[in-house]
Amino acid sequence: MNVIETDKLTKCFGPFTAVDHISFTVGEGEIFGFLGANGAGKTTTMKCALNVVRPDSGEVTAFGLDMKTHEEEIKSRVAFASGGFEYYPYSRVGKVAKMVSEFYPVWRDDVYRELIKKFDLDENKRVRDLSAGMKVKLSLSLALSHDAEVLFLDEPTSGLDPLARDELLDVFRAVAYEREKSILFSTHVTSDLDKCADKILIIREGRIISFGGRDELVDGHRIVRGGADELTDEIKRAAVGYKSNSYSFSALVGRGAIDTSRFVTEKPDLEDVMIYYYRRGGKGENSL
Repeated sequence: MNVIETDKLTKCFGPFTAVDHISFTVGEGEIFGFLGANGAGKTTTMKCALNVVRPDSGEVTAFGLDMKTHEEEIKSRVAFASGGFEYYPYSRVGKVAKMVSEFYPVWRDDVYRELIKKFDLDENKRVRDLSAGMKVKLSLSLALSHDAEVLFLDEPTSGLDPLARDELLDVFRAVAYEREKSILFSTHVTSDLDKCADKILIIREGRIISFGGRDELVDGHRIVRGGADELTDEIKRAAVGYKSNSYSFSALVGRGAIDTSRFVTEKPDLEDVMIYYYRRGGKGENSL
């Protein structure tokens, strides 16, 4: 079952097109990753899907409901968090939870108690005194306590050290697979999505340039390396993207796209896939 569907979402700010006819679907219990460089349009796409930023055109459906006519109901069933929790910085965690609980028709205090214990959150600490990782955990605790079915997380691991990032990714997996929640997760850090995403959408300049499951994106490509004089027009046409200098070249190609028997080949990682797609000419596709 799809919990979120968008069709040709578009948003312009003056002459600048931030989101360009983007379409995607997110399934129940799925971790769906938005990957792209800073300024690629990831955050604006997520905000358009939530109608936090009103799209100029396009459609959003959530839980089978049209966002235009059921916005209040939809928003009671989702949560959005950007980075850490930056609201009420001088309030204590327990007081923040009490204030937030009053905004929602459903509040599961038993779930909240379970999560703050699991995350080792001190209710007597002020929000400003929490670490970046603890602020993300507070956001997740509040979102899950009002029984949100879909979590929109914008750069949630930004600024975290590797250990804190890895711990949070484990939390995201548990939320999706044990609690059957869907997560939309934007980042420019490929290793985050490599570890936890079911599907990954790569965005550049507000357009989709590639999409697929993590294994599909990686296993469906190969890096080809050779001497500079071996970079033919055929390889350039077949390549997702390529790099060259006066001595050598490397190119990312789809498996089976060309005869690679005379070249050195290697399997890419997700970061390679993103980099080579960003080197491709043109803006790419706009829907899955």
